[in-house]
Amino acid sequence: MAQNQFRKIDTTMKLGKAGFKVVCNNKNEVKNSVMLSPVGFSGQGTRDVNFEVRGRVLKTEVDDLNNDGFPDLVLYVYGQGEKSIGNVIGISSVKNESFMPIMFPDIVNDPKLRIGYEGYDTFMLMEGTLMRRFPVYTVDSTGPKPTGMYRQIQYGVVPAEREGLKFKPIRSYDFAKQ
Repeated sequence: MAQNQFRKIDTTMKLGKAGFKVVCNNKNEVKNSVMLSPVGFSGQGTRDVNFEVRGRVLKTEVDDLNNDGFPDLVLYVYGQGEKSIGNVIGISSVKNESFMPIMFPDIVNDPKLRIGYEGYDTFMLMEGTLMRRFPVYTVDSTGPKPTGMYRQIQYGVVPAEREGLKFKPIRSYDFAKQ
């Protein structure tokens, strides 16, 4: 991923009258500070929050990912290096009164989905779900080689085991890119 794709993020995104303002300078390729401000929220849990991310924020999107009628935010974060290994930071509105994180699983912890994974992630929201796409590689003694296939994983937001929310793979499929 070319370095010039990482510009300063300073955007406000809303779903209806509520949403989020996100600011990130993206100056450091290792870690960056993100300022998150709720917009159109009421209640005491609506103060600005600052947190650090490992890497740079490429893009942000808003949608209702848990079907509760309130906005949810995703930040697509990419680490340093040429493999464009991506991560997702999810934030869910709790009735526009506060917000909480949506946990995103590490692909290396999934024995099925990690086969052939070498990075080069792209993400997008589609109809209330998160889509992840990457090229599939074979690995042998000479190293990874592209197969010409791509894997697409569709994630939905579900309740987490203890509390909160998490992204869970709903389906995945491999395809040849046209």
